[in-house]
Amino acid sequence: MSETKELSPVEEIKLNSKNLRGKIAEGLDQNIDSYEEDEKQLLKFHGLYQQKDRDRKKDESGNDIEAPTSFMIRGRIPGGRLTSEQYLVWDELGDKFGGGAIRLTTRQSVQLHTLRIFHLRDVMKAIHEVNLSSMGACGDVVRNVTQAVNPLGKKELQLLDGVSQILSDHFKYKTNAYAEVWLGDKQLNKDEEEPIYGKTYLPRKFKIAVTLAGNNTVDIYANDMGFAATLSADENRIDGYFVFAGGGFGMTHNKPETFARAASLLGWIPESALIPVAEAIVTAHRDFGDRTNRKHARLKYVLAEKGVDWFRSEVESRSNVKLDTDKSLPSWETPSYLGWNEREDGTLSLGFHTLAGRIKDFPGKPLKSALREIIGVYKLHVQITADQDLILIGIQKSDREKIEKKLQELNVPWTSPSPLYDRALACPALPTCALALTESERSFPEVLNGIQKVLDKLGLSDRAPVVRMTGCPNGCARPYSAEVGIVGQQAGGKYSLFFGADSEGTKVGEYVAKKVAFADIPAQLEKAFILWKEEGDSDEKFGDFVNRFPLERFREVLGSM
Repeated sequence: MSETKELSPVEEIKLNSKNLRGKIAEGLDQNIDSYEEDEKQLLKFHGLYQQKDRDRKKDESGNDIEAPTSFMIRGRIPGGRLTSEQYLVWDELGDKFGGGAIRLTTRQSVQLHTLRIFHLRDVMKAIHEVNLSSMGACGDVVRNVTQAVNPLGKKELQLLDGVSQILSDHFKYKTNAYAEVWLGDKQLNKDEEEPIYGKTYLPRKFKIAVTLAGNNTVDIYANDMGFAATLSADENRIDGYFVFAGGGFGMTHNKPETFARAASLLGWIPESALIPVAEAIVTAHRDFGDRTNRKHARLKYVLAEKGVDWFRSEVESRSNVKLDTDKSLPSWETPSYLGWNEREDGTLSLGFHTLAGRIKDFPGKPLKSALREIIGVYKLHVQITADQDLILIGIQKSDREKIEKKLQELNVPWTSPSPLYDRALACPALPTCALALTESERSFPEVLNGIQKVLDKLGLSDRAPVVRMTGCPNGCARPYSAEVGIVGQQAGGKYSLFFGADSEGTKVGEYVAKKVAFADIPAQLEKAFILWKEEGDSDEKFGDFVNRFPLERFREVLGSM
């Protein structure tokens, strides 16, 4: 990083923010409609984004108007684990303030959209009352820590509950700004020094995932830092971790200096070294990340430019821990959790599919009401998954038939329509996301329907690829680790297509087509799927097939570069 370059304006905002306070509280007290740029940036550290309804550009008379301001709040929910009481609070807030909807995220959290500024303190206080917050759910800090899901109630996976919580707690910022602004909690003598983050926090967001070695239901390679636990011989405790660093998916079209990157394996560490190594990786990002260009500020660029060996040495020096590079990593699997599962304690869980994570009462399909009733009546805990689905936990076997009957009465299916839908993801995009170039969530059912028809036509439905879609190249729905990534490129419904990743999420894809019209996506994919059917092995997954050929061959077949 050149010393002559000017720091990003956001760095100045953080430095002068009075430890993330800014003028947020003053704006709330003065009943303003929206915040200026400085406070918009600081709101992220409190788990909030200020947004515009990009659909509303005219009034009822057809006159141009400024799009109304709204806010999105995201919860800090380590591992996506919620009690029934906590889930029902989010559900109620969705009805009161979120337009009758809540949204499950790809990082095992909950979002509420379309909040007004005068709703924010009420929402913050409500989630605080059930021991939750949105503190650090966004912004240049460690965000929500994700972990492998546990539908079967396995003891070894339960060990991860404490790990994700410890990491989440350790990397919470120390300033009392959140409690002061939202909860009225002023601690005049509180020490607000940030020993890990410093005065300007991290250069950019930082994402952590925790799993068992071999289980990639968290997409560990998509994270800035990941820990894959290994077990003692009796499998009763964690004895160490494989450590990953430098994953991240944000990029910019036509800017080759920005790119998606899969995390690198640094080595294995004993269990006792978890926090020292984690802190070493985070502080290395703090000190070496690019603070002049936010599009080049993620940890992945440090590893890409300085090298994995250099970074490993830096982590070892900072942590005083030697990383074992000889230990073999087991192969990865992404086990399905959808449908009914028997847990080790004799109860059941239900893996509930929700396309793109949107939970609301759809016409003829009251999904939100059904989940509220079942979770409330049967006092079920839930775990949100990294695929935007919901696992209902603690169902008595005697209640299964009653739950199925209720869902059938309400016309609410708990399974996906076909394998194509099982792991399909989409980001919200329009109308609320300011970065969206194209549609994503709202048009996702249409594009999946088109792809399904192609798969049915070719007899490939049982081997459906993992498909993910975003409205811009920032990659929130992880399109670059999908076998087929559909990424918004240009206003007017133009998309880029990415191939080259695999179904286990261990690689990132590359461009194979650009500026593809939305209506043409299924036809373009059909060209590649015909090649897969004709030249692939009978049981070969699409991602594995693609990786046997130069991507240039697919670019020629699609003809859209």
